[in-house]
Amino acid sequence: MKPSPESEGARWLEQAGRDLDDARFALQGQRYNLACFLGQQAAEKALEGYLYAQGEEAVWGHSVADLGREAAAFDPDFESLRKQVAVLDKYYIPTRYPNGLPGGIPSDAFDRDDGEKAIALATETIRVVKSKMDRGHK
Repeated sequence: MKPSPESEGARWLEQAGRDLDDARFALQGQRYNLACFLGQQAAEKALEGYLYAQGEEAVWGHSVADLGREAAAFDPDFESLRKQVAVLDKYYIPTRYPNGLPGGIPSDAFDRDDGEKAIALATETIRVVKSKMDRGHK
């Protein structure tokens, strides 16, 4: 049996929360590149959860900016969030792959400030999505 849009959205939002917890754990362990990546993942999954909750059946892509634009088609409040959190897209590839950087390796390229910023932006994304989904906002 296919899950309801609401339950599928909730599953994605729950995983977003777990990714955010993992980002905080990585930050404590001074794994700043990983904290940044997991922050990006948390925001991505939260937005995907919102889209699934709206009845979308195929949500594709990893860009927080693109997903935010898609969410704004359902609720214009997501446009301002999208502008705020689009910077997380910078943490998708370079935080993991040496060839995503002009030199060095990801574990040397990111610092505590980067990790804290990613976590703060992911936290805000999850907060907004959760608020919209709790109100059954479509």
